[in-house]
Amino acid sequence: MDQISNISQLFAAQKYKLTPQREAIVNILLDNEKDHLSVEEVYMLVKLSYPHLGLATVYRTLELLCELHIVEKMNFGDGVARYDLRGNDHSHMHHHLICSVCGRLEEIKDDWLVELEERVEREYGFNVTDHRLDFKGTYGTCKRTGCKKEKANKAVS
Repeated sequence: MDQISNISQLFAAQKYKLTPQREAIVNILLDNEKDHLSVEEVYMLVKLSYPHLGLATVYRTLELLCELHIVEKMNFGDGVARYDLRGNDHSHMHHHLICSVCGRLEEIKDDWLVELEERVEREYGFNVTDHRLDFKGTYGTCKRTGCKKEKANKAVS
Protein backbone atom coordinates (compact mmCIF):
# COMPACT_ATOMS: atom_id res chain seq x y z
CA MET A 1 0.00 0.00 0.00
CA ASP A 2 1.38 3.44 -0.90
CA GLN A 3 1.94 6.24 1.61
CA ILE A 4 -1.07 8.32 0.53
CA SER A 5 -3.38 5.32 1.05
CA ASN A 6 -1.86 4.74 4.51
CA ILE A 7 -2.27 8.39 5.41
CA SER A 8 -5.85 8.40 4.10
CA GLN A 9 -6.62 5.44 6.38
CA LEU A 10 -5.09 7.26 9.36
CA PHE A 11 -7.31 10.26 8.62
CA ALA A 12 -10.42 8.08 8.28
CA ALA A 13 -9.67 6.21 11.51
CA GLN A 14 -9.80 9.56 13.34
CA LYS A 15 -12.92 10.73 11.44
CA TYR A 16 -11.05 13.23 9.26
CA LYS A 17 -11.13 13.54 5.49
CA LEU A 18 -8.03 13.69 3.35
CA THR A 19 -9.30 16.54 1.18
CA PRO A 20 -7.55 17.37 -2.12
CA GLN A 21 -5.87 20.35 -0.41
CA ARG A 22 -4.63 18.21 2.48
CA GLU A 23 -3.45 15.57 0.03
CA ALA A 24 -1.55 18.24 -1.92
CA ILE A 25 0.22 19.30 1.30
CA VAL A 26 1.08 15.67 2.11
CA ASN A 27 2.41 15.21 -1.44
CA ILE A 28 4.62 18.29 -1.03
CA LEU A 29 6.08 16.72 2.13
CA LEU A 30 6.54 13.36 0.38
CA ASP A 31 8.19 14.94 -2.67
CA ASN A 32 10.55 16.98 -0.46
CA GLU A 33 11.07 14.48 2.33
CA LYS A 34 14.78 15.14 2.78
CA ASP A 35 14.35 18.92 2.90
CA HIS A 36 12.47 19.25 6.23
CA LEU A 37 10.29 22.08 4.96
CA SER A 38 8.97 24.99 7.02
CA VAL A 39 5.31 26.05 6.91
CA GLU A 40 6.20 28.89 4.59
CA GLU A 41 8.09 26.58 2.21
CA VAL A 42 5.16 24.14 2.10
CA TYR A 43 2.82 27.08 1.48
CA MET A 44 4.88 28.43 -1.42
CA LEU A 45 5.04 25.00 -3.06
CA VAL A 46 1.37 24.11 -2.59
CA LYS A 47 0.31 27.54 -3.94
CA LEU A 48 1.55 26.39 -7.37
CA SER A 49 -1.29 23.82 -7.48
CA TYR A 50 -3.81 25.58 -5.22
CA PRO A 51 -3.33 29.35 -5.64
CA HIS A 52 -6.33 30.17 -3.42
CA LEU A 53 -5.16 28.02 -0.51
CA GLY A 54 -4.37 30.17 2.52
CA LEU A 55 -1.39 30.03 4.84
CA ALA A 56 -3.73 29.34 7.78
CA THR A 57 -4.97 26.18 6.03
CA VAL A 58 -1.39 24.98 5.62
CA TYR A 59 -0.71 25.66 9.32
CA ARG A 60 -3.86 23.82 10.40
CA THR A 61 -3.14 20.86 8.11
CA LEU A 62 0.44 20.52 9.36
CA GLU A 63 -0.76 20.68 12.98
CA LEU A 64 -3.34 17.98 12.21
CA LEU A 65 -0.64 15.84 10.58
CA CYS A 66 1.40 16.24 13.78
CA GLU A 67 -1.59 15.32 15.94
CA LEU A 68 -2.08 12.16 13.85
CA HIS A 69 1.65 11.33 14.15
CA ILE A 70 2.14 11.49 10.39
CA VAL A 71 4.70 14.27 10.64
CA GLU A 72 6.90 15.53 13.45
CA LYS A 73 7.37 19.23 14.11
CA MET A 74 11.07 19.84 14.59
CA ASN A 75 13.46 22.66 15.32
CA PHE A 76 17.07 22.21 14.28
CA GLY A 77 18.39 25.26 16.11
CA ASP A 78 17.71 27.82 13.38
CA GLY A 79 14.52 29.13 15.02
CA VAL A 80 12.30 27.74 12.24
CA ALA A 81 9.73 25.00 12.83
CA ARG A 82 10.21 22.30 10.22
CA TYR A 83 8.15 19.26 9.39
CA ASP A 84 9.51 15.77 9.01
CA LEU A 85 7.52 12.76 7.82
CA ARG A 86 7.45 9.78 10.11
CA GLY A 87 8.36 6.64 8.18
CA ASN A 88 5.94 3.73 7.90
CA ASP A 89 8.82 1.32 8.25
CA HIS A 90 9.86 2.36 11.79
CA SER A 91 7.98 2.70 15.03
CA HIS A 92 10.24 5.61 16.05
CA MET A 93 11.41 8.83 14.47
CA HIS A 94 14.64 8.69 12.57
CA HIS A 95 17.68 10.55 13.84
CA HIS A 96 19.59 13.53 12.44
CA LEU A 97 23.11 14.84 12.04
CA ILE A 98 23.07 18.65 12.13
CA CYS A 99 26.17 20.69 11.25
CA SER A 100 26.48 23.73 13.51
CA VAL A 101 28.60 25.54 10.90
CA CYS A 102 26.69 25.13 7.64
CA GLY A 103 23.34 23.77 8.83
CA ARG A 104 23.64 20.66 6.65
CA LEU A 105 21.25 17.98 7.82
CA GLU A 106 21.43 14.24 7.23
CA GLU A 107 19.05 11.55 8.37
CA ILE A 108 19.99 8.31 10.06
CA LYS A 109 17.28 5.78 9.31
CA ASP A 110 18.69 2.97 11.46
CA ASP A 111 17.35 2.72 15.00
CA TRP A 112 20.43 2.39 17.20
CA LEU A 113 18.57 2.73 20.47
CA VAL A 114 16.64 -0.55 20.68
CA GLU A 115 19.04 -2.02 23.27
CA LEU A 116 18.90 1.18 25.33
CA GLU A 117 15.09 1.15 25.25
CA GLU A 118 15.08 -2.47 26.46
CA ARG A 119 17.47 -1.57 29.26
CA VAL A 120 15.32 1.42 30.30
CA GLU A 121 12.28 -0.84 30.46
CA ARG A 122 14.17 -3.54 32.38
CA GLU A 123 15.83 -1.22 34.91
CA TYR A 124 13.17 1.46 35.33
CA GLY A 125 9.92 -0.27 34.34
CA PHE A 126 9.44 2.48 31.75
CA ASN A 127 8.01 1.52 28.35
CA VAL A 128 9.51 3.82 25.69
CA THR A 129 6.95 4.53 22.98
CA ASP A 130 9.06 6.94 20.93
CA HIS A 131 12.35 8.78 20.88
CA ARG A 132 14.26 11.26 18.78
CA LEU A 133 17.98 11.83 18.65
CA ASP A 134 19.77 14.76 17.02
CA PHE A 135 23.54 14.86 16.82
CA LYS A 136 24.88 18.40 16.58
CA GLY A 137 28.44 18.99 15.54
CA THR A 138 30.65 19.86 12.61
CA TYR A 139 31.39 17.95 9.43
CA GLY A 140 35.06 17.38 8.67
CA THR A 141 34.70 19.35 5.44
CA CYS A 142 33.50 22.40 7.38
CA LYS A 143 36.45 22.17 9.79
CA ARG A 144 39.17 21.63 7.21
CA THR A 145 38.33 23.82 4.26
CA GLY A 146 35.48 25.97 5.44
CA CYS A 147 32.00 25.31 4.20
CA LYS A 148 29.94 27.30 1.70
CA LYS A 149 27.99 29.08 4.45
CA GLU A 150 31.14 30.16 6.28
CA LYS A 151 32.70 31.50 3.05
CA ALA A 152 29.50 33.37 2.20
CA ASN A 153 29.44 34.99 5.65
CA LYS A 154 33.05 36.16 5.30
CA ALA A 155 32.31 37.65 1.88
CA VAL A 156 29.48 39.71 3.31
CA SER A 157 31.40 40.94 6.38
